[in-house]
Amino acid sequence: MEYLMEFGLIGLFLGSFLAATVVPMSADVLLVGMLVAGSSPVLTIAIATAGNWLGGLTSYAIGRSGRWEWIERLHVKRESLESQRSRIERYGAAIALLTWVPIVGDVFAVALGFYRVRFWGMAFWMLVGKCARFVTWYLIYLLF
Repeated sequence: MEYLMEFGLIGLFLGSFLAATVVPMSADVLLVGMLVAGSSPVLTIAIATAGNWLGGLTSYAIGRSGRWEWIERLHVKRESLESQRSRIERYGAAIALLTWVPIVGDVFAVALGFYRVRFWGMAFWMLVGKCARFVTWYLIYLLF
């Protein structure tokens, strides 16, 4: 992740995007690193949110494609996807608020696409959840 930090806000965007797709990494560490380096909090949160949101939308699109070879590249097993069906039927697009949660968040994003949850509602809730995540990390950063 230090390598991405060398690219500043572009590295933050790329790292945040990748963290929401196939690469097991933490966008939170990149965000705090940029804040420690003196980056503007509003710009840093906006870029981290945009990258992570677009990564989540990519996972949604992969799920929506229904191609198992692509879905499995995200390390999502068929059983995991099927176990999310009842939650998605119950909560719908609002479950996208939880796509920021490590491990299960990627499964939620893929499942939302796989079960063809309405895009705009899902995209809105995903954006809210991911932004809230980075704002929370900023507030934690301010405390310490």
